[in-house]
Amino acid sequence: MKKIKCVVWDLDNTLWDGILMEDKEVVLRPVVVEVIRELDKRGILNSISSKNDFTTAVRKLEAFSIEGLFLYPQINWNPKSVSLSRISKDLNIGIDTFAFVDDQAFERDEVAFTHPEVMCIADDKIGEILNRQEFCPRFITEDSAMRRTMYQNEIKRKQAEEAFTDIQEEFLKSLDMILEIREAQENDLKRAEELTVRTNQLNTTGITYSYDELKAYMKDPNHRLYIASLEDKYGAYGKVGIALVDCRDCWRIKLFLLSCRVMSRGVGPVFLNYLISEGMKTKKPVQAEFISNNKNRMMLINYRMIGFTKLRNQGDVEIMEYKGSFTSSPPDYLSLVV
Repeated sequence: MKKIKCVVWDLDNTLWDGILMEDKEVVLRPVVVEVIRELDKRGILNSISSKNDFTTAVRKLEAFSIEGLFLYPQINWNPKSVSLSRISKDLNIGIDTFAFVDDQAFERDEVAFTHPEVMCIADDKIGEILNRQEFCPRFITEDSAMRRTMYQNEIKRKQAEEAFTDIQEEFLKSLDMILEIREAQENDLKRAEELTVRTNQLNTTGITYSYDELKAYMKDPNHRLYIASLEDKYGAYGKVGIALVDCRDCWRIKLFLLSCRVMSRGVGPVFLNYLISEGMKTKKPVQAEFISNNKNRMMLINYRMIGFTKLRNQGDVEIMEYKGSFTSSPPDYLSLVV
């Protein structure tokens, strides 16, 4: 069963009673706000798709003191299917993990026709949302509870990047990024499981691991489980990457993944270089596994660019070995803490 990552809300007669552009006053539905706040605590993002005047609607959300709960709100006169596509793109989240709540059957049908993978919910079913399994993550981690704040910090970063006229590396340097890489502890495992479940694009195998499986690897002397955390001047990204290494006959990276939120931060090569350096200390061949899931080609490119070359296929698994020229120093734009 897929888990919902983002709920997109209509406004008129859904978030509030009344029609903003027609009625003298609209009345907020407290039960709906309670659902939104609880989803937020669970790490499920919220946004808006409403056919309304943007300025008027935002002022009303501000008057209700709830405007900060929504990311990339789409308040315009476009088809709502278009608005959902835009939110999906801005959040960098697959639209197949979206739910859409609207009081009008026409709007739900329009979205369902264009995006059949989106879960469409009528306003009279809002009270059932919190009990549905699709909205109940297995764990609520520190990172998931902070997810909206992390995205809001990312919006600030994007605004700064758009205003930055110098080269990309200079912009990255201006962020004062600190990357911490360490072996995982038990209190990291809930987030590690969450990362394997949520991450498809930047995941070298697409394999998910449960808490218990990760705990067993963490305690196994034949394996290493690493976790990476990132922060910058705008705040913490949280735990953004994991790596699982089998260190028996060789130093083989069985899983390497990164949160999509750090795709453009240059973290991947630094993390990989660290894993390579640790492997080279063992005097064993440094290898990696890759399994295509039709979404993660970028990770294969990263492996090849850093110096991994194909050895053989083992079923669906491509086995690669590192043949590159190792560089241990991190780039100037990032401080590495190990």
